[in-house]
Amino acid sequence: MHVVVAGALVDNHAVLLAHRRPTKRAYPDVWDLPGGLVEAGESELQALAREMHEELGVHIVAESASRLGVLHTDTGGVALHVGVWQVGAWVGSPTNRAPDEHDDIAWVGMSDLGGLHLPHGVLAAMVRSLPEFEWTRGHSDDADCDRGDRGAQADCRACAETD
Repeated sequence: MHVVVAGALVDNHAVLLAHRRPTKRAYPDVWDLPGGLVEAGESELQALAREMHEELGVHIVAESASRLGVLHTDTGGVALHVGVWQVGAWVGSPTNRAPDEHDDIAWVGMSDLGGLHLPHGVLAAMVRSLPEFEWTRGHSDDADCDRGDRGAQADCRACAETD
């Protein structure tokens, strides 16, 4: 099983997404949260900080990061455990520093998430659970986070906080 992290940077009621190149083997041509594999000896938070710097050129403020949820899926016969993190503060302006992986990055408003091709249907549900988005402050513990996800399983924020 591969352990992966993904980070939701939120600013001005929009989340930063990266568009995966159409030539990528795993999840080509989709919008996704930036992130990547956790390397041996790294915690998820350490990997998140490294990946945000490598891919976006930003330094996250570790104390501002909290686990938003967990996604378990399978891609090409490889099991994935994806820790999805909310990042509340960072230093630097995000830029695409990984053009071999992403052909674009963009700030996407909540109302625009539904129209994008995402790798997992649960990503939009996880991002909508962020407290920064006023209309989701009533997010319930039994939210239907795995609706429409093509086989992936996910835990909502309430479940992830008990890990």
